[in-house]
Amino acid sequence: MFKRITGVVFFTVGALLLIAFTAKKPVPPKQGSPIGIIIIDPGHGGRDPGTLGSFSRESHVALAISLKLGKAIKAAFPDTKVLYTRSTDILPGNKTMKESYYYRSDFANSSNGDLFISIHCNSIGKKPGGWYEKKIVSYRNVTTGKGKKKKTKKVPVYKSYYVKNTHKGTETYIWASDRVGLKGEAINQRQEESGEHADSSIEFDMNTPEARIRAQLYEKKYFGKSLTLGNFVEEAFRKSGRISYGVKQRNQEGIWVLQATGMPSILVETGFLSNTEEEKYLNSDKGQQEVVNGIITALRKYNAALDGK
Repeated sequence: MFKRITGVVFFTVGALLLIAFTAKKPVPPKQGSPIGIIIIDPGHGGRDPGTLGSFSRESHVALAISLKLGKAIKAAFPDTKVLYTRSTDILPGNKTMKESYYYRSDFANSSNGDLFISIHCNSIGKKPGGWYEKKIVSYRNVTTGKGKKKKTKKVPVYKSYYVKNTHKGTETYIWASDRVGLKGEAINQRQEESGEHADSSIEFDMNTPEARIRAQLYEKKYFGKSLTLGNFVEEAFRKSGRISYGVKQRNQEGIWVLQATGMPSILVETGFLSNTEEEKYLNSDKGQQEVVNGIITALRKYNAALDGK
């Protein structure tokens, strides 16, 4: 009798275990992107051409890359909304160059962006393609004056030679740490306007100690996120074979669109228009798509980092 009962128990347990292992496991729900809104800022525009290459201008190249990037983001992250500071060849806000900077940051803040990406092209400040320089190759004697005033001196002989502009590569900027106050003001201003405060019944004053402390906490958080994304972008560029100068800060003059946006923000210098080969690359569909692919790869890693994966 005991053996019969034991056999029944073992059979029942075995059957339950078999059902448990063979049953279809529930598929966890697909996670949405933690990045709700991405602001894409094509640099310059309209009467502000930006850097000039041998045959192209920064404003046109930045716009072409930005539009491709927005399309790729929508495909990779369907839950993410993409907004542009400009989508045609105009100066954002249709105002002066200085006012256009304010327009870009105000647009990003009022749109409650979760991430700000500015697209630009670079230059070393020399003539695109190359330039001529002179070097001393010898000296010759030159006599001046007559009689007692006669003098002979050596005069250098110069030779012109062509210097090809070979500097190329990428670099990504994040907001400068010495612009802490401005970034904090932008964060508080954005949250005041959007009502993103824990207790909306409290009258919010950006000049209070509480507001400054709150801004400092968010500054550290956003600085870390900006640096993380910037590193991911440059890492992706390096892996694709591009020269990368890494993530930088412009401490002395700062970059307004980075320091005045109340969200994580980066400015991507996609390459040097002053280098003819890189200019051709950045104007080609292949080159522009490779730049976009690098940023998308970085966004996937950034998205996973935010999602805790």
